[in-house]
Amino acid sequence: MAISKENTLNRLDRRFFSNAMKKPLLSREKETQLAKEWLSSGNKESMHEIINSYSKLVIAASSRFRRYGLPVSDLVQEGHIGLMQAISKFEPEREIRFSTYASWWIRSAMQDYVLRNWSIVRTGTTASQKALFFSLRRIKNELGKYGYKAHELRAKVAEKLNIKNKDVEAMESRFINSDKSLNAKVSEEYDQEFGNYIVDDKAVSEEDLLDKIELSKRKSWFYQAMNELEKREFEIIKKRHISHEPMTLEKLGKFYNISKERVRQIESRAIKKLTVIIKKLSKNTSSI
Repeated sequence: MAISKENTLNRLDRRFFSNAMKKPLLSREKETQLAKEWLSSGNKESMHEIINSYSKLVIAASSRFRRYGLPVSDLVQEGHIGLMQAISKFEPEREIRFSTYASWWIRSAMQDYVLRNWSIVRTGTTASQKALFFSLRRIKNELGKYGYKAHELRAKVAEKLNIKNKDVEAMESRFINSDKSLNAKVSEEYDQEFGNYIVDDKAVSEEDLLDKIELSKRKSWFYQAMNELEKREFEIIKKRHISHEPMTLEKLGKFYNISKERVRQIESRAIKKLTVIIKKLSKNTSSI
């Protein structure tokens, strides 16, 4: 009978797990010796011996993350990356057991993998959110025996983790509502996809679009008309009506060393010119 690739991989995984769990942990003296050989001279055989001896830590840790629905083989691979990071940063002279030191790196590597792959939506971007993601179920189970109501239990979890109630509520929603493909059918009886019902709240209506086009035209006509003005007319209109801090007739009079009445006359003449030019441009556009 033919054996599928998936089954073969599963058998290989089981064989690797079985062999790894049979290997004894190293003594303190042996792991210190091997770590020094690897860190001082890059002895790969010493490094491989450490990895082979402590793969059982990785496999044991992977069982804690199975409930997130990710492949155990992937979790084990990520855990071994954490194990290798631990080897590269281990300091034998501190007299800390490597198994104790490595456990943190293994767990951290698996947690990062879960956060990256559990959902297509990014999860746990801060330390508090990460703690909430991995502790929510456990803490709720611990507090559940006291008979709190849902909102009270949420408040207790938030208090315990020193976060806001809304963060707990949002994470609960994430656990309840799993990811769905936009191409998935709403139901077997109804031949429509979820993506067909997503509404873009920022979509521009036809009426708004026409208003924007009209406004764009008027702006274009105005700036074309402005270029037809004489230099002083242009500057007075700009300083009086377009600037973020419009100038008064009196200030403009002082600026140009003329009376404010003269400034008003120039402004009035410029506005009449603009009106005539804009009407002409609008007629030409309408006739096209």
